[in-house]
Amino acid sequence: MSAERLDVDGLLADPSTRIVVCCGSGGVGKTTTAAALGLRAAEVHGRRTVVLTIDPARRLAQSMGLSELDNTPRQVKGIDGDNGGELHAMMLDMKRTFDEVVQQHTTPQRAAEIFANPFYQAMSSTFAGTQEYMAMEKLGQLRSTDEWDLIVVDTPPSRSALDFLDAPARLSRFLDGRMLRMLLAPARGGKSMFSLVTASFGLFSRAVQKILGAQLLTDLSGFVAALDSMFGGFRQRADQTYRILQDPQTAFLLVAAPERDAVREAAYFAERLVAEKMPLAGLVLNRMHSSEVPALAADASEAAADALTAAGDHPLTADALRIHANLVRQTERELLVAANFTDAFPAVPTVSVTAQPADVHDVDGLRTIGALLA
Repeated sequence: MSAERLDVDGLLADPSTRIVVCCGSGGVGKTTTAAALGLRAAEVHGRRTVVLTIDPARRLAQSMGLSELDNTPRQVKGIDGDNGGELHAMMLDMKRTFDEVVQQHTTPQRAAEIFANPFYQAMSSTFAGTQEYMAMEKLGQLRSTDEWDLIVVDTPPSRSALDFLDAPARLSRFLDGRMLRMLLAPARGGKSMFSLVTASFGLFSRAVQKILGAQLLTDLSGFVAALDSMFGGFRQRADQTYRILQDPQTAFLLVAAPERDAVREAAYFAERLVAEKMPLAGLVLNRMHSSEVPALAADASEAAADALTAAGDHPLTADALRIHANLVRQTERELLVAANFTDAFPAVPTVSVTAQPADVHDVDGLRTIGALLA
């Protein structure tokens, strides 16, 4: 294990920390961790905090006592505001966010044309990568208002969260792509895209038409023409948000359970963060087990249990000793698994959170997790 312990309270209390991004594979308690961090920042450190979840799971709303979350921050009730803090929560609605971007950066008439376009309707709801790019847009919106002391981002499972990091570069490749320039040229020229492409590209255009279909190609052309004036803004805002993620005001926290796949994903993400020069603040090891009697080794505990059983004495004590032996072995296995990360990244501070007897489903449970993190 890492010798350095992650100072969660120091991180949350630092006014220069404006964004905390929680990353990790699915099922490791990432959403709960993000919510607990947001709650502790608000209650203990008096910060006006918003938790943004990109994960479509609705556990965050349930744990905060909210009937639902949507694209607008909702204040969480029942929070101790004696220190002046507030807690708000929201869940990314990628179509609504896309709609907001269109409305903010074009005329009402052009926005209506875009909204009516079938290609836009499909892209804004289901197109691969749209969610991650719109997450960047929403984060940029939240940060630009300067309304929040702290923004806590709960990302999708880590490979998808890599898409979150890749969104600006991927968008730039899309905007600069040859196919897009081909579609954009006739739209800018005011000619029929279909006839111009047919005249200019011959067999290629017929192949595209065969693959995509004439109607889809027409819809795509109209979509590109309508968004033409917005493309530069998309790229610029995405690049700005990417620079925010690289800034010291941002802290990335990796969340993992003591399982090989989860730790491997955390290590993979850590390598990317280092390569992208993004500030990796630490690792949260969730659902770790420990013994109240660590000096009693598993073998000795099991031997004592066997001796009691052979003598026919104290069966309950024998059972307790065997449970202890299993717990010690589980703890040792978890530490070995965690060492796959901590040995590879010895400079990354780490904090362990003890496994809880039940899932967290309310604010009190989040307070408990926050206290364990700190």
